[in-house]
Amino acid sequence: MRDTPYLVVDDHVLESNLAAMAAHARALGVALRPHAKTHKTIELARRQLAHEAVGLTVATVGEAEVFADAGIDDLFIAYPVWAEGPRAERLRRLASRVRVRVGVDSVEGVRMLAQAVQAGHDGAPSLAVAVEVDSGHHRSGVAAAEAATIARAALDSGLSVDGVFTFPGHSYGADAADPAAGDEAAALGAARDALRGASIPCPVVSGGSTPSARAADGAVLTELRPGVYPFGDAQQWELGTMTQDAIALTARATVVSRRDGVAVLDAGSKVLGADRAPYASGFGRLLDHPEARITALSEHHATVAFPPGARIPARGETLRVVPNHVCNAVNLVDELIVERNGVEVGAWAVAARGRNS
Repeated sequence: MRDTPYLVVDDHVLESNLAAMAAHARALGVALRPHAKTHKTIELARRQLAHEAVGLTVATVGEAEVFADAGIDDLFIAYPVWAEGPRAERLRRLASRVRVRVGVDSVEGVRMLAQAVQAGHDGAPSLAVAVEVDSGHHRSGVAAAEAATIARAALDSGLSVDGVFTFPGHSYGADAADPAAGDEAAALGAARDALRGASIPCPVVSGGSTPSARAADGAVLTELRPGVYPFGDAQQWELGTMTQDAIALTARATVVSRRDGVAVLDAGSKVLGADRAPYASGFGRLLDHPEARITALSEHHATVAFPPGARIPARGETLRVVPNHVCNAVNLVDELIVERNGVEVGAWAVAARGRNS
């Protein structure tokens, strides 16, 4: 018996989710390169590779270093890395021992990368870039028509160009996944054609998010990068991307207080994370009480409202809580407890926890 709160992974559900996404990528005819910022664990990364992933996507140089140290040798930092200062030297060392692809969306960023990997290096570093395209999320990335300019600057700076990529983050919204996948295909197709029109090969056309993966266009994309799909979370549940029985990660929490219609749990924002998207109906869900909602969250309290007439769990009862955003929840703990058929079978260190630079 463990003291609550802690995060638990249902190994059977996890394995089902991994197999389903691998089968989907196979049916689309695209490579699977999952985003490991969701789980940050070596064990799950190896499981994904065993399920036909060609490599991993990460968000930071620090995450890439952790997975490289574990022997994973094909990594995509899907972020416009500004390679200056200590980060430049770290990236150069990383590129000298594993294959690294880095996102770029400016000529200035390309030049910084080229300086970083070439300074003090006698041989050709194993670093390539992919040009990030804005497909509607309006975060980082360039217009599709500008992709060839960035790619040409990379080639002129001595870097290899893998192709183009995007993140259809606007798939996170009610009825938004299919339109976002359409935007993704249009933007990536135009960017690919821009590179080819400039006589620049474009072997990689990379996109995907967990909500939009099911609608991804295999005629345009060559690579899919979903992140949340192994675990699921309350966002995916509410969006209809994943069903209740596909939720593999929950927080185990204890009822510490109760009153009419309300239970208070010991898993607050320091375990669940504080994210609440505009479409979310609460600060999280209860896996075994789908009608309940977390209506308030503080650091060590989750206030759960139950509908009229529902049984309110007793003090001391242990519940399974589904975080709104699993990526944040995982980054708040040191380990994930793995269970199979309700029995603890192991613990996975969150090896890349806090590796934000």
